[in-house]
Amino acid sequence: MSQTAVAARHTTPGRFRLGRTSSLVLLASIVVSLLAASSAPTPLYATYQAEWGFSPMTTTVVFGVYAVAVLVALLIFGRLSDHVGRRPVLFVALLVQAAALVVFALAGGVPALMAARVVQGLATGAALAALGAGMLDIDRVRGTTANAVAPGIGTGGGALLSALVVQFLPAPTHLIYLALLAVLAVQAVGVALMPETVSRAPGARQSLIPEVKLPRNVRGPVAIAAPVLFAVWALAGFYASLGPAVVRNLAGSTSAVYGGLGLFVLAAVAALAVLAMDKRPAHTLLTVGIVGLIVGVAGSLVALSAGSAAGFLVATGVAGIGFGSGFQGAIRLVVPLVAAHERAGVLALLFVISYLGLGVPAVVAGYVVVHSGSLLDTAREYGVAVIVLAALAGFALVRRRLPRMRTAG
Repeated sequence: MSQTAVAARHTTPGRFRLGRTSSLVLLASIVVSLLAASSAPTPLYATYQAEWGFSPMTTTVVFGVYAVAVLVALLIFGRLSDHVGRRPVLFVALLVQAAALVVFALAGGVPALMAARVVQGLATGAALAALGAGMLDIDRVRGTTANAVAPGIGTGGGALLSALVVQFLPAPTHLIYLALLAVLAVQAVGVALMPETVSRAPGARQSLIPEVKLPRNVRGPVAIAAPVLFAVWALAGFYASLGPAVVRNLAGSTSAVYGGLGLFVLAAVAALAVLAMDKRPAHTLLTVGIVGLIVGVAGSLVALSAGSAAGFLVATGVAGIGFGSGFQGAIRLVVPLVAAHERAGVLALLFVISYLGLGVPAVVAGYVVVHSGSLLDTAREYGVAVIVLAALAGFALVRRRLPRMRTAG
């Protein structure tokens, strides 16, 4: 009997519980809201900067501490839900995320903003592996797709929603966080009504000790997926930190909508690409991801040189195809091979790789902007670096497939 079936037997008789499809939708919606909350500050950085007078380096550090906090949480709590169940981890993570949103809403300076980002990162990192594993517990096929599409919807939707609030509604540095807080409250009720998807297992305390441990059967696939994950999330890191300033510079506008537009286009097209290519093999998706990333970023470099905001956004859409395909391909290559009580741990490792790509290059870029004084030159250098990363990922993919092809021939 499967672990999921065992867990289902522990549901209290007579008590209302969400069905499988409703539970899957709920978990995917929590991924969306958590990543929407993480991208919500992106269009607000210009507002914070005007009020508090900090540099672009501070912007990327604020972004970077979030990524570091996510990494720490993934390493410490990433495997916990495999032992105590998905629901307890999600309850605590939602509570901590709510506390972060309150700190954001009350923030009066950079220290409070930093603290909110750290708390937010810890909550998001603790939740991501449990959410991803829970969706796979419910339905391996639909759960794999949801794992790939939900991050793009959340990241892009949060950035655009925040930008619209900044542009058209009062008290934007408070309102967006209070709205997200209300969404989390509804989702917490949903988690209370959701059946547990995995049975408890011993070793919860031991699981809190950071350990990079992979089942033998997924080590090869992870080695293929890792460079692609790093490359696509490095691009996302740029759009979430310096991207708003680049788009506003090209458009010659201070509108907050431009500040969120680049990240929205990247993430929204990525989500559409996941849905459009849902039935494609993992290696095909990885190949499309790498090619899309290289072509899209190269196009954005041309647009930067031409000073074209429209061209930059079109190229961003192409790069979004690369982002969505590459991320989906990496997830599809690895997670279907993992047993129920190993899912959260493996997903945690994949997210660790992703958030290293998200945070490290962005902080380096912020340092370069401050010391070179040129935002657009730094953007060009960042773009070239992403192209190199994508090319290396492509080389690794071809190299690992060649022995298989020769054997088959």
